[in-house]
Amino acid sequence: MDKKHLLIQLQSLRLKLHEIAEARGSLTDPDVLAISEEADQLIVALQHIQKNEITPITIRRDN
Repeated sequence: MDKKHLLIQLQSLRLKLHEIAEARGSLTDPDVLAISEEADQLIVALQHIQKNEITPITIRRDN
């Protein structure tokens, strides 16, 4: 999956999470927790993509 798709998916989950948490009146509701865990997985995937996008900088020492 590409970064843009994951970001769109994460935004959608964030909105869904907010709606369900508000409707259920609890952040510990099983449905809220399930959506939160799914969002966490997307965040980790995005972090891996971002880590791979960063080009390592080589330090050159001139003597």
